Amino acid sequence: MAQKPNIPKGTRDFGPIEMAKRNYIFNTIREVYALYGFQQIETPAMETLQTLMGKYGEEGDKLLFKVLNSGDFMNKVTEQELQERNSLHLAAKLCEKGLRYDLTVPFARYVVMHREELQLPFKRYQIQPVWRADRPQKGRYREFYQCDADVVGSDSLLNEVELMQIVDTVFTRFGIRVQIKINNRKILSGIAEVIGAADKIVDITVAIDKLDKIGIDNVNAELREDGLSEEQINKLQPIISLSGSNEEKLQTIAEVLKDSETGLKGVEEIKYILNILSNPNTLNNEIQLDLTLARGLNYYTGAIFEVKALDVEMGSITGGGRYDNLTGIFGMPGLSGVGISFGADRIYDVLNTLDLYPKNSMNATQILFINFGERETSYCLPIINKVRANGFRAEIFPDAAKMKKQMNYANAKQIPFVALAGENEINEGKITLKNMETGEQQLLTPDELIASLKQ
Repeated sequence: MAQKPNIPKGTRDFGPIEMAKRNYIFNTIREVYALYGFQQIETPAMETLQTLMGKYGEEGDKLLFKVLNSGDFMNKVTEQELQERNSLHLAAKLCEKGLRYDLTVPFARYVVMHREELQLPFKRYQIQPVWRADRPQKGRYREFYQCDADVVGSDSLLNEVELMQIVDTVFTRFGIRVQIKINNRKILSGIAEVIGAADKIVDITVAIDKLDKIGIDNVNAELREDGLSEEQINKLQPIISLSGSNEEKLQTIAEVLKDSETGLKGVEEIKYILNILSNPNTLNNEIQLDLTLARGLNYYTGAIFEVKALDVEMGSITGGGRYDNLTGIFGMPGLSGVGISFGADRIYDVLNTLDLYPKNSMNATQILFINFGERETSYCLPIINKVRANGFRAEIFPDAAKMKKQMNYANAKQIPFVALAGENEINEGKITLKNMETGEQQLLTPDELIASLKQ
């Protein structure tokens, strides 16, 4: 017996129903991006390893899928190198290309390569798969899609405002209630600066982030373990116990950071963004200042965003932030940008959990024409063409099979209407339309059939 085929761990097949749902997600995000003036680009699945290596840290380099050189890929490797079994060194000899790890580095490479063609500010979006040689587990795949949008070549905080509006519009269209969390890297730097622990930003934010789970005493204990003094921990208390409205939080933070120029700059940036977004009819969802938000501290330099669904226990479903030097890694310093990325796979899970997919998003066949034989098929084909010309998804069963088989096919595909044309219908120039949910049947002309479908 032939061995049953399989697919690599961490990858998935998507059937018709899954693809219809995924396309609903991608199309919704794509339409909203376009509403705000973003233009779509695509970059190759493969990039040179020179482009990819060293951009994601040592751990990221290990997770890159590397592609063997074509032809005799061993011709540059010596016997001694093989015996030394230095995998990183061998990979450099055997591979010149790798699968993209994310969409950000390829975008930076694209901007540098096409700089003379781009009109700045450049607003781009990109919806493509990425690959990571990670250990597969629930919710973590080796192949998955990212849905990114970035504005480069502008320092204006209006870009941050628009990205928050895009997030709000997308989730409003999905029917998902979300909370948008916002912070600023400059505020975090300022906090570490005023307590005299500038090198402890990550430790501080990781500990504070656990406040809801472990309580303030355990947070302070963890800070002690991280090497913070009692004086430094005491200075952090107003930040750890921060509460109230966004305005009240900003007032408290401004007082704590009064001696930090960097921190106060972050406060002013957040205040500007929140003031605009607090105007009536600007957002449907809540936006909250959250000082525990500390994603991407190794590359974000200003505002930081994160979005969580309110009605489902799920991690972040969208994130992003401001970066000052996207293209510096490719020799073009000083080009500022800000971007967001929607987590398509997590959004898929949320929509499934809450059963929020519109019925018309499934793109399934709306009407099946029964095949009784050659004469009946010849009569039906022009009508089918007319039905399709009016925008309805229609098909005819390809074989003159038994009626039961064709009806079972319609039920299995959840096709709501079936059209039947036998001798009587042909003689009258009409067709019988059956509602598969109610069982009701109507004898209609082709024009009446189309009018009925429109209703």
